[in-house]
Amino acid sequence: AGLSRSRKVALTALGVLAAGGGGLALALRSSLDAGELEMHPPSFPWSHGGPLDALDHSSLRRGFQVYKQVCSACHSMEYVAFRNLIGVTHTEAEAKALAEEVEVQDGPDENGEMFMRPGKISDYFPKPYPNAEAARAANNGALPPDLSYIVNARHGGEDYVFSLLTGYCDPPAGVTVREGLHYNPYFPAPPHTLCALYLPGTPASMSQIAKDICTFLRWAAEPEHDHRKRMGLKMLMISGLLISLLFYMKRHKWSVMKSRKMVYRPPK
Repeated sequence: AGLSRSRKVALTALGVLAAGGGGLALALRSSLDAGELEMHPPSFPWSHGGPLDALDHSSLRRGFQVYKQVCSACHSMEYVAFRNLIGVTHTEAEAKALAEEVEVQDGPDENGEMFMRPGKISDYFPKPYPNAEAARAANNGALPPDLSYIVNARHGGEDYVFSLLTGYCDPPAGVTVREGLHYNPYFPAPPHTLCALYLPGTPASMSQIAKDICTFLRWAAEPEHDHRKRMGLKMLMISGLLISLLFYMKRHKWSVMKSRKMVYRPPK
């Protein structure tokens, strides 16, 4: 004989309670580790974020100063040359002066030996370490990434970099940070060394300095940023004229073809 309706309801309720209790027990058994949490950066209103907005060149110059004085001690920008700064953040004379501050290995000479010479505007930004092993040894085993395309290589772009630079805080309960490392909820990895931004003699806040370096990194990743938007505006204007011309042709030249009807008239 089949089970009665009341017994079926009781067994169903018992199964639901057993499944819910098992899930609750499993959830309680797996303790929450705050070190595994990762915050997603918010969206910031960047001055160059609009379709017709250009990069702030004053901010670009300050951002280069931040990179030169602080970030270049650990991070490279091997795909950016001093000549790229001309007309963007510096004049040609200033770019030459910046390049000459750097000693670059060149050669070989007539004796087959390498030699050091002052930098030229055609040279790329120097690397802070001779190789990856030296970089890891100086940074507690971590390899500082190259910053040339960092805003395109990270999800969130400038928002992520800005949040990372301004997101250092005290670790939450349950997270242990080794000496010399700092906690950051926006970094999806164990705590790492802090990139403390500071400009001697410049009364700027942390958020202002982070904004300037993010703007500079956006330009480094997309030097054609302003030119691309200008070309897009020109294409929209040309497209408007072209669409108007095509509409006129369609209405006044092809309307006869469109409205023509074929009718069969049998002979009488």
